[in-house]
Amino acid sequence: MRIIDLRGKSLTRAELLAAMPRADMGTSEASDLVRPILNDVKERGAAALRDFEEKFDHVRPKHLRVPAEAMTAALETLDPEVRAAIEESVRRARAVAANQVPKDFHTDLAPGARVAERWIPIQRVGLYVPGGKAVYPSSVIMNAVPAQAAGVESLAIATPPARDDAEGLPNKTILATCAILGVTEVYAVGGAQAIAMFAYGAKGSEPQDGEVLCDPVDKITGPGNIFVATAKSLVSGFVGIDAVAGPTEIGIIADKTANPSLVAADLIGQAEHDELAGSVLFTDSTEIADAVQENLKYRVPRTEHAERVATSLSGKQSAIVLTDDLDHSIDAANAYAAEHLEIQTTDADAVVKRIKNAGAIFRGPFSPVPLGDYMSGSNHVLPTGGTARFAAGLGVHTFMKPVEVIEYDEEGLKALAARINAFAVSEDLPAHGECVLSRFVEDPYNKETLREQEKEAGLR
Repeated sequence: MRIIDLRGKSLTRAELLAAMPRADMGTSEASDLVRPILNDVKERGAAALRDFEEKFDHVRPKHLRVPAEAMTAALETLDPEVRAAIEESVRRARAVAANQVPKDFHTDLAPGARVAERWIPIQRVGLYVPGGKAVYPSSVIMNAVPAQAAGVESLAIATPPARDDAEGLPNKTILATCAILGVTEVYAVGGAQAIAMFAYGAKGSEPQDGEVLCDPVDKITGPGNIFVATAKSLVSGFVGIDAVAGPTEIGIIADKTANPSLVAADLIGQAEHDELAGSVLFTDSTEIADAVQENLKYRVPRTEHAERVATSLSGKQSAIVLTDDLDHSIDAANAYAAEHLEIQTTDADAVVKRIKNAGAIFRGPFSPVPLGDYMSGSNHVLPTGGTARFAAGLGVHTFMKPVEVIEYDEEGLKALAARINAFAVSEDLPAHGECVLSRFVEDPYNKETLREQEKEAGLR
């Protein structure tokens, strides 16, 4: 891994942000490729979806909407040990999600003057579950569980068809996970075409599709590759999205007490995802830095996806960042704003309290990132690319909208009417004031007598 040496440097905030290792996204090139896909699906619906699945996933699904019996069969044949793991993950995720549900509240400001806030579930949501280099039933759980806890009425899942399935159905473990969760609307559609289907809906093209294959959704969530991320970005003005996710990443703050073998293993674990995955170590200990490098030399060749891991760790998005002290490491980690941030230091609790920017924080050597990926109860759909400086991970709140309810009666409005009018006039919006005054005075448009009318109405 390359070294970024920040020791002895006094950097401005802008310089520190610029010094952080990042992958090149190439989104402009992806936009040129994705935009025609979106337009074609919008125009031709299921016919375009089949064409793109055949082109990109090398299979032409007979059933774009997965039949219920296929999900039942997938669950019945699921390895019992895998099923037990999935069910435990669901149980823990549901326990956390239940406590995330926000509560309605109201504020009484004066007699007859109340402002309430209701949290309303989004009506219909499309959940994207990626395929590609790995199969992600965990992403089904991370998307569906908080949506269900939020009370979303209609959930649809899209995931690419498995290339080894003659009928073009998705991976059986993903289908089984959908069955465990009770999600019945599942599509064998991947990539940018799936995002288009969710955003615009899709008419059927074959008898098994029906007249309408898929109704449009109100929000799309879930991670994906650069084409999925670009598609989400392009439709975001038309439909809601959770985020435009980039390559996954890990940051680790380690002091001299950290175990370099575990640090190396955790860097490798994240690098396994993708050649563009970022693995970054922040440390003020050159001994730890050297020991981690030596451990990587030993461990990387022995892991199954060694070539992918080596490419990721040697890329510009990965680095060991040398700092002056722990305070400096914390500052650098806050600038990096990691998707996953591990704390492997003497007083991990004290460090956790000083972290301002991270998608999720993993405290101590026995809270590695894969725990969060699968079974901690937390959500693994998290902000990437430094967006944790202003964004949060997926949760129940993602699938709900806070809506204020203004509840004023005559007494409550009367106490403010003259002041509202004065405010409106100062902004050159007199009709705003006249709207309010019309409830209390005979002629709000007669400005010569208005003040007297306000007095007679008890507004002054």
